[in-house]
Amino acid sequence: MTSATTEGYNGNYPGKGIGTPVGIAVLGKGTVGTEVLRLLSEFSSNLEHRIGGPIEVRGVAVSDVEKHKDAPEVQGLYLTGDARELVTRDDVDIVVELIGGIDYPRELVLEALKAGKSVVTANKALVAAHSAELADAANAAGVDLYYEAAVAAAIPVVGMLRRSLAGDQVQRISGIVNGTTNFILDAMASTGADYEEALAEATRLGYAEADPTADVEGHDAASKAAILASMGFHTRVTFDDVHCEGITKITADDIEAAKKSGHTIKLLAICERLVDDAGSTTGVNARVHPTLVPNEHPLASVDESYNAIFVEAEAAGRLMFYGNGAGGAPTASAVLGDLVGAARNKVHGGRAPAENPYADYPVVSFEEVTTRYTINMTVNDRVGVLTDLTARFAKAGISLSAVRQEESGDEAHLIVVTHAAREQDLSAIVEQLSGHDDVLAVNSVIRLDS
Repeated sequence: MTSATTEGYNGNYPGKGIGTPVGIAVLGKGTVGTEVLRLLSEFSSNLEHRIGGPIEVRGVAVSDVEKHKDAPEVQGLYLTGDARELVTRDDVDIVVELIGGIDYPRELVLEALKAGKSVVTANKALVAAHSAELADAANAAGVDLYYEAAVAAAIPVVGMLRRSLAGDQVQRISGIVNGTTNFILDAMASTGADYEEALAEATRLGYAEADPTADVEGHDAASKAAILASMGFHTRVTFDDVHCEGITKITADDIEAAKKSGHTIKLLAICERLVDDAGSTTGVNARVHPTLVPNEHPLASVDESYNAIFVEAEAAGRLMFYGNGAGGAPTASAVLGDLVGAARNKVHGGRAPAENPYADYPVVSFEEVTTRYTINMTVNDRVGVLTDLTARFAKAGISLSAVRQEESGDEAHLIVVTHAAREQDLSAIVEQLSGHDDVLAVNSVIRLDS
C-alpha cells in the first residue's frame, strides 16, 4: 500500500450499539497482563460507563495453564494455552497482546487483525520491527491498532503525537525512554559507583533484568525511538534504521568529568527532522547513545528509573512529558486507556486515526547527521602537543568549542569539546587521534546534546 492511500481505508464503520458487550482476549499473564486483568475487574463499572457497554473477558492465553489456574485474577475466566484459537473466536472483538518478543506475537496479531479484531499491544519490539505490516493489516480490515504502552508506559506520548500534535510540525523528539539505564547512570552520578556496581544494585532492586542486554546496550530505547520517529515525522522508521549505542562503556571518570563541565550523562533517544538552509526537510534520523546534557536542561534532572520525553514542535514550542516509564501498573494504565478507545469504537462505530506515513522522508544515515563530541584523551605532557592536536581538528574542518588540560606527571588529560560537525568527520578525527604518537589513550568519546 502506498502512504497516499492509507486514509482511504477509513470508511464508515458502524458500531455494535450502546449497551452491547465488548469481548476481549488477553494474551499473556506476566506482570502487565496480571495487572490488566486486576484493573479490568476492579474498574469494570467505571469502564462500562466510559465505553457505553461492558467489557467481557472471553479468555486468557498463557504458556502454562497449570501454573496460572489458581491465580485470583483468572478465577471464573476461560484459561487456555491455545492463543490462536482465542484470537479468532467470533465473540472476541479486541485482542490485547502482552506476550513480548517478535515472531510469535507477530503471527497472533496479524491473525487477529485479519480476522477483524482490533488490537492493543504493549510490544515495542514488535511495533518497531513490523509497523508497516501491522498498520496495513489493520487498515485493510478497518480495525484499530493501539500501542500507547509500547513507549514509556503510562506517559501519553504516542497519543500526543497521534492526536494532540496532529496539526503541528514536530521538529525534534529527545528523551529518556529506558528506566534501567537511567537508574544506573543516576546511581553512578549520585554515589560515585562504577558501571558494574550500579548495574548490580539495579539488578538487586529489580530495575534490571537477569539479562540486561536489551536495556544497557540501548536496544529497548532504539525500538521506542523508531516508534516515536515514525509517529512524529509521518515516515516509517524501523528498529534497523536507528543508530544504537549503550552505556556499558561509561565510567565513573566520565561521570565525574561531566559534573566538572556542568553536564549530566543520559542515555537519550533522539529523533530529528533534518532541514537544509532554505528550511526544507531533507530527511529524518533516529539514534540512541549516551549524551552529555547541560544541567539546566529539564532532562538532566530526571532521576532514578523515571522517563521523560522532550518534544519540540513548530507551533506548540517545547513540551515535556514525565513519569513512570515502566512497571506493571503504569503499563497496564496505558493498555487500559487504549482498550477504552478501541472498545468505544466497537460500541459507537468509527476508527482511531490510522497510521499515515504520507511524508515518506528518507531516513538519513547516522554518519551524515550533525553532532558534537567531547573527547577525553591522555597525552604526553610536552610542549607543542596541544598545538599539534588542535591543528589536526582545523585541518579536518572541525572547530573547537573548548579545550581543557589537566596535568598529571609526565602525562596530561586533554578534554576537547567540538562544535557541530558531521558524525562521519568527527569519527574520522577520533580514529586519527587514536594513532597519534603523543596520544596515549582516547579514554572516552561522548556526544553533547546540541
